[in-house]
Amino acid sequence: MLHLRVISPPDRTDDVVRVIEAAPGATNLVVLPGAARQPDGDLVLCDVVREAGSPVLSALRKLKIHETGSIAIDQVEVALSHVAAVAADAAPGLAGDAVVWDEIEQKTGDETELSGTYLLMFAIAAIIAGIGVLFDQPILIVGAMVVGPEFGPLAALCVGIVRKRPIFVKKSALALSVGFVTAMLATVGATFLLDLAGLVNRSMLLQERPMTDFIWRPDALSWVVGFLAGVAGMLSLTSSKAGPLIGVLISVTTVPAAANVAVAIAYRVPDEALGSAVQLLLNLAAIITAGLLTLLAQRWFWTMTARKAARQ
Repeated sequence: MLHLRVISPPDRTDDVVRVIEAAPGATNLVVLPGAARQPDGDLVLCDVVREAGSPVLSALRKLKIHETGSIAIDQVEVALSHVAAVAADAAPGLAGDAVVWDEIEQKTGDETELSGTYLLMFAIAAIIAGIGVLFDQPILIVGAMVVGPEFGPLAALCVGIVRKRPIFVKKSALALSVGFVTAMLATVGATFLLDLAGLVNRSMLLQERPMTDFIWRPDALSWVVGFLAGVAGMLSLTSSKAGPLIGVLISVTTVPAAANVAVAIAYRVPDEALGSAVQLLLNLAAIITAGLLTLLAQRWFWTMTARKAARQ
């Protein structure tokens, strides 16, 4: 369930209340006239089940409340209320399948910021993966997959395309490009430094590495795994379930592939650099394709669900 905190200009409050009262799945409505400051206005509080969240927020946007006032959304973990249960029954669909588009846009949009933390996490993940490649240690590869922050911008890119948000697409593409380039440059530099310290050497890259050679030897399954991971990742984001997302992060080889490219470049092993680059592009393409198809399918499903409910 979602808790909405709306600050409305006094001349729009009646319209806001009508939107909430008319929405199946909305309950616990509270109106406090003149209670808000910065911006000044009336404070309207209500709870909305997830499956009714997008229609209510869309209606409030049409009233331009987000421009003349404010709309804040909080997650309600527990609601001990009979009227809340009735509201959930009244709304079409199930909460576990619901997509709150404004929530997804906000969540993924935050992942496209080119912050120092983002770039540092990218670089750290790639360096860990580079060491894992040289030592043929899958546990390091898994650790790098979890640390890598690339899934956020990938998800934002898909949301931007589906929701027709050009700024999302541009910021996501920039974040991914700069992130991968920074990570690969950091890995090349780290490889040189570790080699000078005598901790790694070129022969480690050239020897047989049965535990991690999948990173630079892509095949059809690379696309399949990337595609399935993209579907699962997008579903975990839209349903606000963090657990499956962790599984997604440790099933795709984007950061490890980029790290393998960097290590191979550092040691001048072109065939391995090329194979890793192909693996990277395959995974990125599979994840983006899966994310787009998943979002389009969810949008179609909820459009059909809303139409069916309107006819009843």
